[in-house]
Amino acid sequence: MPVQKLPFFTQMETGDCYTMELYHDHANQRLRMDDYRGNIKKAIDQALAIAKEQGFTKVILKARNEDLSAALGQGFMLEGILSKYFKGNDAYCMAFYLTDERRTSDFWVKEDMVIQDVTRVSRPIESQQIPDGYILRSAAEKDAQELAKLYGAIFETYPTPMNDERYIRKVMEEGTIFSVIEFEGTIVSAASAEVNEMYHNAEITDCATIPQHRKHGFMKVLISALEQELFRKNIYCSYSLARSLSMGMNAVFHQLGYEYGGRLTKNCNIWDKYEDMNIWGKDLSLK
Repeated sequence: MPVQKLPFFTQMETGDCYTMELYHDHANQRLRMDDYRGNIKKAIDQALAIAKEQGFTKVILKARNEDLSAALGQGFMLEGILSKYFKGNDAYCMAFYLTDERRTSDFWVKEDMVIQDVTRVSRPIESQQIPDGYILRSAAEKDAQELAKLYGAIFETYPTPMNDERYIRKVMEEGTIFSVIEFEGTIVSAASAEVNEMYHNAEITDCATIPQHRKHGFMKVLISALEQELFRKNIYCSYSLARSLSMGMNAVFHQLGYEYGGRLTKNCNIWDKYEDMNIWGKDLSLK
């Protein structure tokens, strides 16, 4: 089954004493307050009104330290911290739930056990190598069609339309960088870093490997390559969200030196259900 096309759009909302950037994500039934300035309480009031009107079940806010109390006072709960997200200052991942079903995790205790097991995994000293016959390289716009085919083959549902080559070209134009691994001229593994130029951070995302090539630990290779490129761009805040039930991906980030920063309840629709997502962050300036 192909990846479903996911309806979403960004909208600027301006009131008499605030301005905010809202990301309407109907596929995942959530509204994200991606940026804001001015009167945070009135901005939140308007965001909640829009969420109720549009039938969203979750509102997400990345709050600055000085706005944490205000967000808590209006019913938001703290789910995690993105270290150094705002040009070196922390972002507080806040959530407001509009239904009990969306608020309630189905696997929280099991996910706690995953984190406990992950943190016991040793962190390797030597860098990961790829076997003979495989090629690591950066992707270009000409790879968009093949990347779309890769993501479409792996994910039945995904938070963004990565099976659409036009979408991939769009995010590349906006600054997202991709690293890929080829085998016999075909891309078999890929990952990306979505760069936020305003706040100097990047999200490691879109991690995918064809099943028959998964035994080689390619994600550590790809993410390390992306980190090197981010470092060259003077981007030192690298973070990612990993499926909380995935021992493999959470172990990858732990082994690469990322620190666990909390868990987002039923954050997005991946595979066949809403998934809790673990926050992982890394300061690339620390050598």
